[in-house]
Amino acid sequence: MTDLAWDDLTAWLLDPSEGGCLPDVFVAGTTTADWQAVLDLVERRGWAHEYREGDTVLPLPRAEAVLSRPDDAECPSLLVRPSPEVCAIFRFLSDEEIDFDVDLRELQGQERLDVLCDFLSAIGRRLGKSVPLYPEGGGTEPLLGYDAAADRVRVLWTPPGP
Repeated sequence: MTDLAWDDLTAWLLDPSEGGCLPDVFVAGTTTADWQAVLDLVERRGWAHEYREGDTVLPLPRAEAVLSRPDDAECPSLLVRPSPEVCAIFRFLSDEEIDFDVDLRELQGQERLDVLCDFLSAIGRRLGKSVPLYPEGGGTEPLLGYDAAADRVRVLWTPPGP
């Protein structure tokens, strides 16, 4: 059973022509241990992934190693493919927040929306935290996300009234 139906409100919430193609996902209040839990989840689920420091592809490190790099070091990234058509790009900016984005152009249709819902749910359940998705560039109100209290992905944005 899917969390969201593409033909409902979600179809226009995930329209890449409506304000940006790379919405941001932020899991707040995290620790190095939470980052490690996500890295372990990536490997345990068998999701294809590629860890990069600049242009160099390296084996996936421990979270502690990547988060303790010098302040002037280039920010590494981790590309995770929960399916061949869908990619999430994690950036190791802080241990206090897990930050990644997804490409809306890859999330068109019910099948790929289901992949996103499964991905957000897997991360949220592993961390025991909500995983909200915001418009590209951030924002104060999330569009949708995994709601830890409800244990499902749901629409979180309320359109403005008339």
